[in-house]
Amino acid sequence: MSEKLNQLKEILGEVSDLNHAASVLGWDQQVNMPPAGGEARGQHLATLGKISHQKSTADEVGKLLDDLKQEFTGSDSDDAALVRVAARDYDKATRVPSEFVAEQAVVTSAAFEAWVEAKGKSDFSIFRPHLEKVMDLVHKYVSYFPPTEHPYDVLLDDFEPGMKTSEVKEIFDALRPQQVKLIKDIRSAKQVKADFLHKKYNEKKVWDFSEAISAKFGYDFGRGRQDKAAHPFETSFSVNDVRITNRFEPDSPLSTLFSGMHESGHAMYEQGINPAYDRTPLAHGVSSAVHESQSRLWENIVGRSLPFWEHFLPELKKTFPSQLDGVSAKAFYKAINKVEPSLIRVNADEATYNLHIMLRLELEIGMLEGKVAIKDLPEIWNAKMQEYVGITPPNDAQGVLQDIHWSSGLFGYFPTYALGNLVSAQLWEKINKDIRDLDEQIRKGKFDALLGWLREKVHVHGHKFDPQDLIQKVTGSKINSAAYVRYLTKKYSEIYSL
Repeated sequence: MSEKLNQLKEILGEVSDLNHAASVLGWDQQVNMPPAGGEARGQHLATLGKISHQKSTADEVGKLLDDLKQEFTGSDSDDAALVRVAARDYDKATRVPSEFVAEQAVVTSAAFEAWVEAKGKSDFSIFRPHLEKVMDLVHKYVSYFPPTEHPYDVLLDDFEPGMKTSEVKEIFDALRPQQVKLIKDIRSAKQVKADFLHKKYNEKKVWDFSEAISAKFGYDFGRGRQDKAAHPFETSFSVNDVRITNRFEPDSPLSTLFSGMHESGHAMYEQGINPAYDRTPLAHGVSSAVHESQSRLWENIVGRSLPFWEHFLPELKKTFPSQLDGVSAKAFYKAINKVEPSLIRVNADEATYNLHIMLRLELEIGMLEGKVAIKDLPEIWNAKMQEYVGITPPNDAQGVLQDIHWSSGLFGYFPTYALGNLVSAQLWEKINKDIRDLDEQIRKGKFDALLGWLREKVHVHGHKFDPQDLIQKVTGSKINSAAYVRYLTKKYSEIYSL
């Protein structure tokens, strides 16, 4: 290994350490920190962010990368990938002043605390001034980059490297009419009974059952843990410290099981990355869509399948005998896949979920273009929910305030949720060609072969490949909606006898 590569890795390792220290503070803010600690925590994060940014954008790093790019031209080695990804990160980071990074940390930390309060009180006016500041920073961030086909491209690229807004719109435009037709067909069919899902369930027992499922999947609790937070998430500090959070909703008690599966999918991806990549830019998932494909695969394609509940329902019925008395595996399967318009994105069924994402994409682009005013968001949100999903939120908490993302400045992130759904179905078709008895394995509660396949084909590579290249390499095609439409059509045709 060259001396220059060693020098680069040392600097990148220190940047990684700083960023992970900030992530620990971010995890603590959402899990343990008292509300009054928000202002100080913002300063802590600002300081770490500024130091990390200064270190990662130092002239020394640029010179090392220039030399190493020449050295590794034409190579497909891990080190060549590290240099390529680091050079891309450096190019983006050097366009953004350290002062901006520090300001963003302060503003978003305060915005998060305001969002928690606003959501609790269902009062958008509490969050509005903070979101306006966040949006000002989003505009400023975009201004640091050369003009693109659409300004949203700059934001999208942070989460889905190389993808354009026009490509996302093209994919969504192809998908939307097919999902709308499916929903229309389902509405005219005999509806599914699901009242037993909304009975009173003991929170501790549901929580423990969730952890048991995650462990059975292969989430290593020796290198992870599950805690409570206002919004479920996964965060990674190293391949040996990957944590998830979850929540319990009394009105939808079993949703804890599915959010646990979802976050476990993210976490198992991070736990499966090549340990040799630790403290480098390769030591995380390649993109948000690929990451989301892992969570949605385990939550929906596996966790909402009939074979899965043929295995797990008997144990769940032992845990909740009165709530599930007389409920068959098929009845339970149909209930957890019931299609009905819902207010909350994370609880939406697979047939309507992507419409929630399309709504948010439209609003984000509208805010960026100045066509949607922050003050009008609740009203516009409600109108769009009626247009897209067919229901109007009764309050801000169940409407415009339901997601944490905007408080964190995560504009450009939402489209990757829907893209992740598409990738999950593309992967699933390939997995079933390679593992012929997969349904039977799931019916027996065995997930080793499935996780092993994902480890080998996706997880271990971390960020070595560009996302579209990885998807093409594994499935034979880039992101498209065909496999997902086939998956939804087959599943819901059987459930609703279409």
